Amino acid sequence: MSHWSVEHRGGVAKLTFTRPPRNFIDFASMADLGDLLEQLAQQTDQVKVVMLTGGIDDYFVGGGDIADLQRAGRGEAPDGIPSWLRLTRLLRDIPQPTVAAIDGRAHGGGNELALACQLRIGSERARLGLPEVTLGIIPGGGGSQRLPRLIGPGAGAEAILRGKTFTADEALRLGWLNAVLPVDGFVDAAVAWCQEMANLSSTALFAAKRVFVRGLELPLEQGLEYEIEEFLDIVGTSPEFDQFIRQLEQ
Repeated sequence: MSHWSVEHRGGVAKLTFTRPPRNFIDFASMADLGDLLEQLAQQTDQVKVVMLTGGIDDYFVGGGDIADLQRAGRGEAPDGIPSWLRLTRLLRDIPQPTVAAIDGRAHGGGNELALACQLRIGSERARLGLPEVTLGIIPGGGGSQRLPRLIGPGAGAEAILRGKTFTADEALRLGWLNAVLPVDGFVDAAVAWCQEMANLSSTALFAAKRVFVRGLELPLEQGLEYEIEEFLDIVGTSPEFDQFIRQLEQ
């Protein structure tokens, strides 16, 4: 049985992870989420934004399942790490923007799942961190690479080398979170926040995600060339832009 549930709300696919007691994500759940993302990638007519959230009070995803991580360290889970890499690549590569909606704790692997998304929103009680060094290990799901690129090497070092946990307000100031919403009614407010994107032109939204994601991985000059290619293509084909021009001409 999958620990992920899917609800479609106005162009937003809300994917909720519920695995008591502390919402640790196991390798099977990573594979299940990857399968769901592959399905949603084919539903661009109905789904324009994908939002991940937690179904256990005060947890987004608490971290990676300890037993699975131990098995991986002993070489007994050959499909485990590939499942994680597939999942994070899909969060990057599916057409729709991906959003982590964090109400409570997002530590370790849960934080790394959020970092693989393009956008992160938190409740006022959100707490984000990479505590691995305090446990005698290091981040293994992309945290040591994605986080410094997002918030800078100084704050990134605080999280990675000291294992510091950041509050929602601290994370917002650093750009780790894009918005902080009240705890009461958080999920509905997060969906509404995502629906603002879902109301935009699909053509523009998906193209904007492509240039944003790919540009981060390219040298500046190559990124600028890629942006121009996408820009010229969408200017010549976007029905929404054509309508905008007609309105100007009236």
